Amino acid sequence: MTKRFVDNVVVLNGPNLNRLGKRQPEVYGATTLADVEARLHRRAQSLNLHVRCVQSNHEGELIDEVHRAADEGAAVIINPGGFTHTSVALRDALAEIADGAGFIEVHISNVHAREEFRHHSYLSAIAEGVIAGLGVTGYELALQYFADRNTTSDKNNT
Repeated sequence: MTKRFVDNVVVLNGPNLNRLGKRQPEVYGATTLADVEARLHRRAQSLNLHVRCVQSNHEGELIDEVHRAADEGAAVIINPGGFTHTSVALRDALAEIADGAGFIEVHISNVHAREEFRHHSYLSAIAEGVIAGLGVTGYELALQYFADRNTTSDKNNT
């Protein structure tokens, strides 16, 4: 299914990602979430995209943001944190995005090289793509993907 053009991207970060730069820097690096968001805003501007960033430690709040993104017709970049491995409810909410603008699942660390319980994602099967292990650069790569997809979408519609 060809995804439609999007100019609005919502970046969702799940539990504990507000602690980037402080929590386990040997795994997640020294870059803070504020640094990541600033980089994304700059990159989005250069790509003619609008980005809105949200972080929550609460599953229901993330689900509400997914619903809001669906209502806006926005694409989603999500680092679900620990909800990757536990949340069927978040997966069900993201199914609407998967059927619409699409979403990319991002993980800062290579979850497949870590503990066994981190190897399973409830989200990956319905994601348009998954980026793992490339550090915080993964967010920018996901944003670039949506910009590139827009270019392909433009060519297919002419």
